Amino acid sequence: MMNLRFFLIAMTLLAVVSDAMLMPFYPQFFEETFGMSNPQHVGYYIAATCFTVMFAFPFWAWVARRVRELNLLVWTQLLAGLLCIYCYWTQSLVEFWIVSLSMIVFKGSYLLIYPYVMSLEKEGNYSGTIGLLSVIVHFGSILGAILGGYVVDLYNPRNLFLIMAIGDFVQMAVSFFLIKSSRFDTTRTHEEDDKATESSPLMPNGFIFKLGMITLVFYFSAFLIRPFFSLYWESISIYDSEIVSGFVYAIPGVVALFALWLSYRQKQSDNSYKGIVPAMLLGLAGLFLQSAPSDLVVFLGRFVYGWAMYHAVVKYDVLLFELSTPKSYATDYSKIHFFQNLGVLIASFSAGILVDHHGLQMPFFVAAAGFVVTLLAYYFSFRSKISLAQTST
Repeated sequence: MMNLRFFLIAMTLLAVVSDAMLMPFYPQFFEETFGMSNPQHVGYYIAATCFTVMFAFPFWAWVARRVRELNLLVWTQLLAGLLCIYCYWTQSLVEFWIVSLSMIVFKGSYLLIYPYVMSLEKEGNYSGTIGLLSVIVHFGSILGAILGGYVVDLYNPRNLFLIMAIGDFVQMAVSFFLIKSSRFDTTRTHEEDDKATESSPLMPNGFIFKLGMITLVFYFSAFLIRPFFSLYWESISIYDSEIVSGFVYAIPGVVALFALWLSYRQKQSDNSYKGIVPAMLLGLAGLFLQSAPSDLVVFLGRFVYGWAMYHAVVKYDVLLFELSTPKSYATDYSKIHFFQNLGVLIASFSAGILVDHHGLQMPFFVAAAGFVVTLLAYYFSFRSKISLAQTST
């Protein structure tokens, strides 16, 4: 089982690296390939890809209730790889839009690996696995951006689609290998788990909508400060360096890696109800520290904020898998993923408007207000479970 888990996590890393290669370089790609230099066009395309994933993942989660995940991935990654090759060859901008968004529909099926990995875990091990996957996503994105920059500097940006196709074909091959190998048990039975969970009187009604709305506001608030953080740092710091700005921007990711290592050493409890409120309060403090017009205070705030964000993200995901059932992991996670991405999308559109009308500090204050709303909504939605967790402690 551990070997199967290793392959699935490795596939997740490969998929994240592959998807992240082109993301920072869409302006260069559209200009060099199609002669399109309009920044609004890039924004529209990124928004379209986000919308595509938001709706494609729930569809694949629905299909996965009838077709096993690895069997599905063999075909979806094959089609994604072939469409990547078509994106490399096409000379038409309209064709590229149609084919690339179709490719993203099939690529989106790799998100099924996350709930699949979680279904292999025993209850009590959720925090460590979720933390590991969140760190993999973060550093996979950085590695993909570095590899993408290398290809863009030395070759034509359209070559990135050939590398992405290779990544899809490798995922297809690994999925096929896992299905055919007798060393791995890729079948799961959830009937007993479902019966045990359904009989629990503590299962809140409509938890998906409640948790979805809570995480929508949370992700909106968290991503609101990202787009213009580097500009804000440069406006208050004495260090006029893109390298320093990049380092300060990356601090939460480094803190997340340390927090993951610490959680493995200390074997922290999976009870999410005991961790969300402190994490949100600490995140609120981190936001106010970052809004201060002092580079030293902002530097400290990045560490506080990174620690809080790691634990909040992990605890919210743990909460989802605690409330869901193994049979419904994929569909429930796809619904929550939809809400989270909607929050990110709204934040992307809102950040520029806030900065344009109210300056670089305003995103921090709006994000802080969002954290307060998130905290209140979480408490009133799950106060019975929070009280039970405190009593058991």
